[in-house]
Amino acid sequence: MKIGYPCINQTLDCSSSRTFRLASYSEERLVAAVEQNLACLRRILEYNVQHGLFFFRLTSGLVPFASHEVNTYNWQEHFKTDLQELGSYIRSNNMRISMHPDQFVVLNSPNGQTVKNSIAELVYQGSILDLMGLDTTAKLQIHGGGAYGDKSAAIRRFAKVYHTRLPEAVKARLCVENDDRTYSLQDCLQLHEETGMPVIFDNFHHECVNNGEPMREAVAMAASTWHPEKDGILMMDYSSQAPNERRGKHVQSIEEQLFHDFLAETEGLDMDIMLEIKDKEESALKAVALARSLGRVPA
Repeated sequence: MKIGYPCINQTLDCSSSRTFRLASYSEERLVAAVEQNLACLRRILEYNVQHGLFFFRLTSGLVPFASHEVNTYNWQEHFKTDLQELGSYIRSNNMRISMHPDQFVVLNSPNGQTVKNSIAELVYQGSILDLMGLDTTAKLQIHGGGAYGDKSAAIRRFAKVYHTRLPEAVKARLCVENDDRTYSLQDCLQLHEETGMPVIFDNFHHECVNNGEPMREAVAMAASTWHPEKDGILMMDYSSQAPNERRGKHVQSIEEQLFHDFLAETEGLDMDIMLEIKDKEESALKAVALARSLGRVPA
C-alpha cells in the first residue's frame, strides 16, 4: 500500500502550479513559470520519499495554459530532459503518480466545445506522464460528468467520445471516479463495462451516494476493474465529512479512528490511498503511521 496526498505540500515554501494571467501570456513567462514549477515538484517528491509518502497527485497547473489555444510553444521539447529526470526519480523510488483534471473536463457534455476542450486537457496531462516515462499505472482520473436529465444517454455519450475521439495514450491512463452527487459506484461500473476504464473508488463519495453496498464490498467491486499488469492495483481517494459543515465537505485533518476502522474493514484488499484531506502531508504522515501499525505498509 502506498499513501499520499494531492498537489500541494504545505511544509515547503514553493508551489508547483505557479501561473500568470492569460492576458499577459508570453513564451518567456511560460518558460519561467514551468521552470519554477518543475523545480518545486522535485522538492516535493524528495520530501515525500524522505517521509515514506509514495503516492502523489501532480497538479494540473505544471504547464500554464498547456491546453489553451494561446499556447503554441513546444514546451514538450523544451522541458523534455527535465521531465525525464523527474520520471527517473519517481521510478527509482517506486512512487505512484496520478493526475486529476479539473471539473471542466466533462466528456459527456452536450456542448461540443466543452468536449473538445476536455480532450485537449486530457491529452496535455497524459503527455506529462508520457514525457516522464511513467507506465500506464500512472493514471488520469475524471468524473462521469453530468446526467443532463437522462443518465443512461449521458453514459452512452461518454462511451462514444471515449471510443471515437480519445487517443489511445489517453485511454490507457483514464479511470473514472464515483462522485458525491450523480455518478455512484454502480454508474461507474457501467462506464467500466462500456469502456474498460478502471474505477477509482472514493469512500467519502460512496458514503454520500450509493446503492447500499457495504464499504468492503464496494472497495472490492472497484478493485476488480483494475488489471495489475497495465493498471496497477486499485487507486482510491479517502476522506471523511467535516463536522458541522455542508454534506460532502472534506475534513480539515484526518480522523485517525475512522481511518483505522477503514483499514481494518478492508484488511486483505490491495489499494493505494490518496488522502483528500485539507492539511495534506500532515494527515498523510499520520495515515502512514497508522497503516504501518496495522502492517499495511512496511516498517
